[in-house]
Amino acid sequence: MRIPHLRWYIAALLFLATVINYIDRQTLSIVAPILTRELHIRPTEYAAILQAFLIAYTVMYVVSGIIVDRFGTRLSLFAFMAWWSVSNMLHAFATTGMHLGAFRFLLGIGESGNFMAAFKVTSEWYPPKERALVNGLVQAGAAVGAIIATPLVTWIALTWGWRPAFVVTGAFGLVWLALWWAIYYLPAEHPFITEAERTLIEQEKAKDPGPGDQATIPYFDLLKYPQTWGLLLARFFSDPVWWFYLFWLPKYLVEKRGFSMAEMGMLAWLPYLSADLGSIAGGLWSGHLVKRNWTPLRARTFTLLPFAAVMPLSLVIAYTPSSTVALAIVCLVTFAHMGWKTNMATVTNDIYPTRIIGSVAGMLAFGTGLGGTLFTSLTGYLVEFYSYNAIFIVMGFLHPIAYVVYRLLVREPVSIKDRSK
Repeated sequence: MRIPHLRWYIAALLFLATVINYIDRQTLSIVAPILTRELHIRPTEYAAILQAFLIAYTVMYVVSGIIVDRFGTRLSLFAFMAWWSVSNMLHAFATTGMHLGAFRFLLGIGESGNFMAAFKVTSEWYPPKERALVNGLVQAGAAVGAIIATPLVTWIALTWGWRPAFVVTGAFGLVWLALWWAIYYLPAEHPFITEAERTLIEQEKAKDPGPGDQATIPYFDLLKYPQTWGLLLARFFSDPVWWFYLFWLPKYLVEKRGFSMAEMGMLAWLPYLSADLGSIAGGLWSGHLVKRNWTPLRARTFTLLPFAAVMPLSLVIAYTPSSTVALAIVCLVTFAHMGWKTNMATVTNDIYPTRIIGSVAGMLAFGTGLGGTLFTSLTGYLVEFYSYNAIFIVMGFLHPIAYVVYRLLVREPVSIKDRSK
């Protein structure tokens, strides 16, 4: 049986994997107002639990990238999904903050692998003009997962309690595993791909195989390139904004804006919806420029600037007395961040050889996890001893700083000679 347009079914599976990834990740933050009160967990302790996830997530970004390059996308993504789904279900058995920290650490080990595998699949299956859109779909899956998680997990928690919420959400990934194993193979060996689509993929990659597509390089030699440092530092500064809205927004709305749990469940999905729209818009915009014969790197760089320019509006959240205005600005900020993040991720596909995309993505994402870990610790301290306002002020300047660093260091594709010969 041949399936026309098979690469878009695979894109749908990547999208669904990220949806599940974020539903599992968001379950804790949504039930946090109930859970932290029941288990007597202070803000600094909650931050430590989040850090357990982020530490594992950060380390495994590097390791999972190597795993993806070594064992391939089909097997590695299957293993990552199975691991994090079971780890999420284990949260239901927690009775102390230490238990939550341990289970959160296990969750972090598996979850980062989703994105490393998705980056690799993007280079394996899609030509440059489609990569930003596919990466946009993957990033949109994160927002869709958060959108679904907010009302779903809130309803489960208010109906049956917070423990069943982890069991139900963890079970979703076990269903996805069967679909992935049945459908995903590389284009050259896929039993269901049409010859027309296989030829299209091969021809498009032949036209623009990427910089040094067959090149190899020792892993840590990647740090010799200014492009690696530019992308790593840009993500170090900018990605903590997303971590804050994932992990702290429900608590902020309930504890500081006076929302009930039911009101939070009805409204807290809006920033994630706007983030979803930002992911798609960012991918379509730069993809349109590539179709107009802009170089991929120039198109992504041009698209990053307006998204970074929006982020200082975060300062309004700190000072407005209106919860409606604050939530509206949060939506605008999450839209801009995910438009930024989609193009930042796609630059990796544009300037590095396909063979090492998994390793490169893992190294760059180390900046994501490191920035998130440090910022989460700072957030817990400021929330417990001061207020949320300082956090919103700091976040207003992170993307402009990241853009300046990116422009200084990422000026051209990476040129790597094949060292395996």
